[in-house]
Amino acid sequence: MGSPWKALSDDNRREILLLLKSKDMIPTEIAEHFNLTLPALSAHLRILKDADLITEKKQGKNRFYSLNTNRSLKLIEFFEDMYDYKLNSLKEYIEAKNPQSS
Repeated sequence: MGSPWKALSDDNRREILLLLKSKDMIPTEIAEHFNLTLPALSAHLRILKDADLITEKKQGKNRFYSLNTNRSLKLIEFFEDMYDYKLNSLKEYIEAKNPQSS
């Protein structure tokens, strides 16, 4: 298994995760949002898959990619543990400090 931290270090891969957050997609759908060749996109997908951040499901000729929410939640838990508070608490704190931005 690859490192999720290394996988997250690339802007394109983070954008792919954001796209897959809303729905499962095939590579050509993902490629529409980027200025990448399909082989380059495929390399990004492989890195994300190796890091267990996305899953792949074959349906007929198509391969559908989706966000691995369980793995993503583990990354969020890491930051919650590291900072010893819940991210929601941080949001509430910031909103309370800056009421005009709410």
